[in-house]
Amino acid sequence: MSANPLVTIITPTYNHEKYILECIKSVQVQTFRNWEMIIVNDGSTDKTSEIVREFIVNDDRIKIIDQENIGIFRLAETYNKALSVAMGEFVAILEGDDTWEPDKLKWQTEIFEKDKNVILAWGPAYSANDDLTINLYMAPDSNHKNAALFNNKPIGSILNIFLIENCIPALTMMIRKSSLLEIGGFQQGYHLPLVDIPTLLELAKTGEFYFDERPLGKWRTYARQITKTFPVEITKGRFDLSMQKFKNLPGNIKANVTITEKEIISHYHNLLQIAYTRSGRYKLIKKEFSEARRDYLKAIFYKGFNNPVWRLRAVIGYIFSFFHKDVEGISEKLGKVSYRK
Repeated sequence: MSANPLVTIITPTYNHEKYILECIKSVQVQTFRNWEMIIVNDGSTDKTSEIVREFIVNDDRIKIIDQENIGIFRLAETYNKALSVAMGEFVAILEGDDTWEPDKLKWQTEIFEKDKNVILAWGPAYSANDDLTINLYMAPDSNHKNAALFNNKPIGSILNIFLIENCIPALTMMIRKSSLLEIGGFQQGYHLPLVDIPTLLELAKTGEFYFDERPLGKWRTYARQITKTFPVEITKGRFDLSMQKFKNLPGNIKANVTITEKEIISHYHNLLQIAYTRSGRYKLIKKEFSEARRDYLKAIFYKGFNNPVWRLRAVIGYIFSFFHKDVEGISEKLGKVSYRK
């Protein structure tokens, strides 16, 4: 590793005219200066591309690739297009609606310089409201029950987390490019509108991670996000992905994985009921009342008697749907975040 390595920042974006300026500025104020930012514009129909090009005029470290819209279910193609032209020794991820803390790149390049065994550095990030004025919570929780596995020592041990949840905020990741290329680049599949967890499931089998406890950035939480639009589809895809990866673990990695198939199945059953409730909530916001009722009914009558609180939420949402109301007012009164904006 050179004393001042080049870091490639991959930024996929689609219709982020409201956010892309803050995203780019959070890169430009980095205390580590040796970076290139490759922004892949997936056929935005707003002013995203125009805003990016205004920055390019005065900063040749920023580049843009415009492509016809291929959508979130071909997201790996978008990421790998940027990876194919990346010149950096390391690759960092920053989607067009997220931002970084000013020392993010500095801290992480120092980590790689100190430990040649680390293939991925990451840390916590804040979930914030739409305009980033309120930090809602930080993830992962500092008291995470499996925090001892965050550094993936021994190699593969973090799969005990990944097989049921993704504890790593994508915007905090910095990865050795050589390690990414070894697994064939960014991964997707299983009809998932994301690349982070399929890619991490492969990287976890190849080297050590490093968890930095300092917050590294912020991601916005709003109703139009992919995770809010497709909670059921993501949960089902994650389950299929986890089961396939679990059943095909190589022997040397499987020795470090203690979670059982029964635990994985039970976890995703619980998660799917919650996902149906959340899907109903987001559809109420979008005034898709009959569709919301269908999701709420699936949550109410989901198998077993687990998650009574989520069943109650589903009942409330189901009732509200008949009055063409969403449940965001109740959430605000209970001190919870509203996704209406």
